[in-house]
Amino acid sequence: MNKFGLTTEEASKALSEQGNNALTQPPRETFWDKLWENFKDPIIRILILALLVNVVFVYMGHGDWIETMGIFLAIILATFVSTYSEYSNENAFQKLQEEASRIRCKVWRDGEPVELHIDDIVVGDAVILEAGDKVPVDGILLDGDVKLDQAALNGESKEAHKLIAPPDFTWGDGTIDFLDEHKLFRGSVVVEGQGIMQAVKIGDSSIYGQLTQELKDDERDSPLKLKLKGLAHHISQFGYAGGVLIALAVMLHKAYLYGDFGAYFANTPLLLSDLVQAVILGIIIIVMAVPEGLPLMIAIVSSLNMKKMLRDNVLVRKLVGIETAGSLNLLFTDKTGTITKGKLEVVRFITGDRQEYPAFDVLPAKLKAFTYQNVVLNTSAAVSDGAMVGGNMTERALSNYVGSYRMEEMLHRDKFIPFNSANKYSWAAVSGNGERYCLAKGAPEKLILQTSHYWDAEGNRQTLTEEMKKTLDDRMLELAADAIRMLALCTYESDIEGDELPADGLTLVGILGIRDEVRPEAIEAIAEVQDAGVQIVMITGDRRETAVAIAKDAGLLQRPNELVWTSAELAEMSDEQVKLELHKLRVVARALPMDKSRLVRLAQEMNLVVGMTGDGVNDSPALKKADVGFAMGSGTEVAKEAGDIVILDDNFLSIKQAILYGRTIYNSICKFIVFQLTINFSAVAINFIAPFIGIDKPLTITQILWINLVMDTLAALAFGGEPALEKYLREKPKDRSAPIVSKKMLSTITMGGVYMTFIAILFYKSSYVDHLFRNAPDHIYTYTGFFCTYIFMAVANGFNVRVSGLNLLEHIDKNKGFLNVMALIVAIQVLLTYVGGRILRTTPLNLHEWSVVVLFGLSIIVVDLLRKSVCQMLEKK
Repeated sequence: MNKFGLTTEEASKALSEQGNNALTQPPRETFWDKLWENFKDPIIRILILALLVNVVFVYMGHGDWIETMGIFLAIILATFVSTYSEYSNENAFQKLQEEASRIRCKVWRDGEPVELHIDDIVVGDAVILEAGDKVPVDGILLDGDVKLDQAALNGESKEAHKLIAPPDFTWGDGTIDFLDEHKLFRGSVVVEGQGIMQAVKIGDSSIYGQLTQELKDDERDSPLKLKLKGLAHHISQFGYAGGVLIALAVMLHKAYLYGDFGAYFANTPLLLSDLVQAVILGIIIIVMAVPEGLPLMIAIVSSLNMKKMLRDNVLVRKLVGIETAGSLNLLFTDKTGTITKGKLEVVRFITGDRQEYPAFDVLPAKLKAFTYQNVVLNTSAAVSDGAMVGGNMTERALSNYVGSYRMEEMLHRDKFIPFNSANKYSWAAVSGNGERYCLAKGAPEKLILQTSHYWDAEGNRQTLTEEMKKTLDDRMLELAADAIRMLALCTYESDIEGDELPADGLTLVGILGIRDEVRPEAIEAIAEVQDAGVQIVMITGDRRETAVAIAKDAGLLQRPNELVWTSAELAEMSDEQVKLELHKLRVVARALPMDKSRLVRLAQEMNLVVGMTGDGVNDSPALKKADVGFAMGSGTEVAKEAGDIVILDDNFLSIKQAILYGRTIYNSICKFIVFQLTINFSAVAINFIAPFIGIDKPLTITQILWINLVMDTLAALAFGGEPALEKYLREKPKDRSAPIVSKKMLSTITMGGVYMTFIAILFYKSSYVDHLFRNAPDHIYTYTGFFCTYIFMAVANGFNVRVSGLNLLEHIDKNKGFLNVMALIVAIQVLLTYVGGRILRTTPLNLHEWSVVVLFGLSIIVVDLLRKSVCQMLEKK
């Protein structure tokens, strides 16, 4: 029986007393929970209030059930589309995470190795670890020798060497020390060696488990939600005031037409009837003032863009994540895998006489052979058919460097001494083809001191002078400033006794320059994001010099006044000091998990919209706390759970795309708001002015219903398909607390609303316009003409607000749905003149009358083009 592990009885007892290794999942919202949250939207609440008032009037016999159903449908469509979209994307995310639940581990039970589900491990279990395994619990090493990648926990790329714990070793008081040479932590990965560990802390008690519990903090409102709250407040005030004033105006107008104020107010039945009609009109105006298509539009535009983003390797888990990404002021980002490629590459080969070769294929034959032998024979990784299998990051980089190259007759390895931190090298004795010599690989600063010769391009041994060593040192210092690590390859032509290389007599094959290269596409993406006004701060566990070199290559460090802090320097600064200097910060080196959370908190206290990227368990609290968290697709399940958006390809370019789509959504919403509020403003203004200038019902209740409901819904579809334009990245981020309706938007709304109101007055009060239509006692042709003109003006104004420039068809090929929807509105409007009759107060028009309607409808385009031209001239001045 194996000396490690538990019996089945012991495991059952441990399970009953201390539980299993399952992690408590963060509470997950059901479909109905999400639906209830969406009903709390401020605009939805206004609509619900209007719906309730309408229901009361319908019950009393004075309301319009068609209008009531219209409001009800607007509420249901907006809330259900938004909820379904978000809920379905959450489910898609969960499917991506199913892989995590299939993790199985090898454990000693009853003296036999058995496979268990990760959740079934209990305290005291002896878990078998091999290269490539993910450590499933916190515990101590009982047997073997392993090296772990703990980057997911502490962000440190350096591998941690773990040794067997002494018999009297205790876990301690709970102090977290990832560098303890006997402790292993859940979430780290075995990169080298094998061993057996004892489970000490499992499930929620592990460091990994504790970090998952920090993901339950309350989230603060997104920038768009804040802006929409403000918009809803102002619209409701405008709508309520307009509704009350119009109701009063209607009553005064009725009294005026009656001829005797006293007698009118004494006529109770007539007064009540007129009052009910006035109140109903007031309610209609309130509903008219509220753009109920806005929640639906946000749901549509978000859903459409989510599908586009998935094609760009961006999975949106929460709808709020997209629009918040567009408002970012500050982005904290990882280095490895996001800005850099996330894998080491050999970028140079330097010989003893300072010759440099860019690739393995161009090396001279002798140097190529020695290099290949050193890679595949002088390694602790497994080698199969001349190729390396597994190994740490450096060994994998060397394997990729030699590629498919193979020697015809491979030498045999007689002895191997693995790398250790004291000697800083590994070596192997090899033989074959009548030759016998040693291969050495390690730190140049160590091995070059022990070299006396070097191999030249012709394969001859040449003397390596002190001057040549000095020249090599200088070159290595230059490369180190570019974040390039060095690895020396040597040979020794005699046998070696013992485990250490001789102090002199080695022959230098060459020095390899190894680097985690910056992604070329990330450099361009970083420049574009910075031009978009987003401050980018790279946070890394690397040392300062390496971080600075990478930041310069990536374009993050460009000016002398830009700051680089280490974690130690950050810890010595007060919160106020950090806030004062934060705008100049570009790099944080040797960062700890708590540094990220602190920086996010301080930035949010400065009212900035903060983004955070991350892939490890240690990143999860900061991902959750940030306004938008970008989790990496290759990262841990906990990090993905904490993030709003998952970057499937770990690429900064995809983060740029998320910001672009966020800004696209924001711009699309703003276009819709301008379009809708122009209509709402003019409708309220027309109905308010009408009683005072002798116009009775310029727009009937059913006409207002058509304008309000159908135009809202169809316009939401039209603007929801607007394309993502690179020019949006050149705009400044919107201030978190700034109103969503800017001064420019307000001027557009006012100009369009005033012009549409002016045209209404012209139709109803100008005899010239009246004579353009056929004569009728009730002016039905003129009234129909105005109703159609109003709709046509709204459609034409849709083209106005879709673009900021003078070319109204700009990028229209990327949103053909816009043309289809606007054509549909026009077609329905024409149809209504034939079938609307008394319900919509319409009648068919002849060709001449239609030409008048079209000209008046298109005239708003001319007016807005003049406005844009004047604004552009003023901006240039």
